[in-house]
Amino acid sequence: MSLLQLKNASIILGHPPLLNGIELVIHPGERLCLVGRNGCGKSTLLKVIEADIKLDDGQRLVNKDVKISRLPQDPPASVQCSLFDYVAEGLAEVGEYLKGYFHQADLVAEDPSDANMAKLEFYQHKLDHHNGWQFEQRIQQVLTKLQLDPNQQLSNLSGGWRRKAALAKAMASDPDILLLDEPTNHLDIDMIKWLEDAINSYAGAVVFVSHDRAFIRKVASRIIDLDRGNLVSYPGNYQAYLDQKAHDLEVEETQNALFDKKLSIEETWIRQGVKARRTRNEGRVRALKALRVERSQRANKLGKAKVSVSESKSSGKIVFETDKLHYTIADKLIVESLTTTILRGEKLALVGPNGCGKSTLIKLLLGQLSPTTGTVKSGSNIEVAYFDQHRDQLNGELKVIDTIADGRREVTINNKTKHVISYLQDYLFTPDRVNSPVKSLSGGEKNRLLLAKLMLKPSNILILDEPTNDLDVETLELLEDTISSYPGTVVLVSHDREFVDNVVTSSYFFEGNGIVREFVGGYTDIHNWYSQQAAKKNTQKTKLPETKSQAQSPKSTSKEVKAKKLSYKLQLELESLPLEIESLETLIESLQKQVNSPDFFTQDESKSSPVLTDLAETEQRLQQAYERWDEIEAMLD
Repeated sequence: MSLLQLKNASIILGHPPLLNGIELVIHPGERLCLVGRNGCGKSTLLKVIEADIKLDDGQRLVNKDVKISRLPQDPPASVQCSLFDYVAEGLAEVGEYLKGYFHQADLVAEDPSDANMAKLEFYQHKLDHHNGWQFEQRIQQVLTKLQLDPNQQLSNLSGGWRRKAALAKAMASDPDILLLDEPTNHLDIDMIKWLEDAINSYAGAVVFVSHDRAFIRKVASRIIDLDRGNLVSYPGNYQAYLDQKAHDLEVEETQNALFDKKLSIEETWIRQGVKARRTRNEGRVRALKALRVERSQRANKLGKAKVSVSESKSSGKIVFETDKLHYTIADKLIVESLTTTILRGEKLALVGPNGCGKSTLIKLLLGQLSPTTGTVKSGSNIEVAYFDQHRDQLNGELKVIDTIADGRREVTINNKTKHVISYLQDYLFTPDRVNSPVKSLSGGEKNRLLLAKLMLKPSNILILDEPTNDLDVETLELLEDTISSYPGTVVLVSHDREFVDNVVTSSYFFEGNGIVREFVGGYTDIHNWYSQQAAKKNTQKTKLPETKSQAQSPKSTSKEVKAKKLSYKLQLELESLPLEIESLETLIESLQKQVNSPDFFTQDESKSSPVLTDLAETEQRLQQAYERWDEIEAMLD
């Protein structure tokens, strides 16, 4: 039995329609990832599912007992209320009773008058009647999992922490359908991994929009693609979707080419001389008119963005150099005794949990903050272009075109002049979109606009703070290529694991207590090194002494000291792992064939749900087996 259905659903905000007669069925336990280009209507579709937006046409069928909760794309506004009160708002009436009870309890503690006691009893009675105390426990549990203080004021939190609060609010009601719009935005790696586990173990259905490819691969059981107003379901994992989507687009291009050829032939016939027109076949004329109508209604695929960086003269060989850099703020140690050199052309990622000091280190390097002790030196001829994750450089009241050109008709990039509308089209803003106010843009469109504004500034250093938030995958991949080919220096802050792995040459990892370790490579390299260190601690009875350089920086050595011989137990485990992996891969292949069958999601939920659960669990076991294999082999010479 399905939880919700959309039948012939349409949202018409212009031409073409944002949703054009789409069909969607959501089953219990599904993890649906909604993908598509920025501005195609993904957030709108989530609002339709939630009933926050009414359909212009079609039906939304849902059982009255089905609970739906949505995490919006942007962090909540900074308002004066405690986190407990904010999260309780997600429980509707029961939440209001909980808020009222605890506020009244504080009043009774100060003034135990009969009136105050009577009001407290009123709230207690309401909570008893609605079984509200279980919801109070649920709120506390969710806040604890997210490491949030229930008494903390929402107004005092950063954007990332307010994002966590919104996630807690969405999950507190334990909805049957949980809607998540870019849930990994502003979350650090530990929180993303927690979210992955939470979604995979969630009993209800989850529909989410995400650009994080590693997250999608870990979580999604079905991909639903929104393209030019049409919705297509792709059963299976993300890679299966990519393969099938590429095939579908190839078939579409072939069919369009054949159609256009036929139309061209008919247009040539109709334009022939007077004699031909006198003897023409009226049926053929009517067919031509139908072809013209069909061609006019075709929604062409939106092209790819084109990112061009306005390059400046090269900086000096040494871009930044620190010597025993030490920085403390409000008794919190951010950096301790950091001595490092950043060279021209390096692609560097700053990696660590929220609030660890990544942005602070950037400010120290740029001279916006002064070290507590130690020194920071900047190289010569430095030109910095800075991408701000909060998009403070954008004025929501300005038009898109004015944000870029400031009233001018042309822009200059790399000594070449280009019309501003043509330049904006490179970033996928259509001519009718350039006069829209910035505040009306989607999150991804705002990020593309900020990139367009940033790339006009001549630079030899790019500082990119969470540039991937809200970007569609195609634009994300283009940004990867742009950064990789950029001749200058890049300092990047991002929690997108796949993006970092694809573009950086080295990473600084904030371990805590002021320790910043240098690594060659990205997230995968950091994870592998710490896994090796943990394996050594657990398995080695004797340990060779580390040199000082080895202990301070994994970057300083390419080969770690490893155990010469495995224990008998570990040797047996190592020998058995290939057979276990082969068995798990065979099982996954079998389960995947079932999921990919055309009638899989049309059958009863009691039959499909166990298969999806088995598939997810088996994929997780396979990943664990591979990781364990790597750990044991790392102990060998």
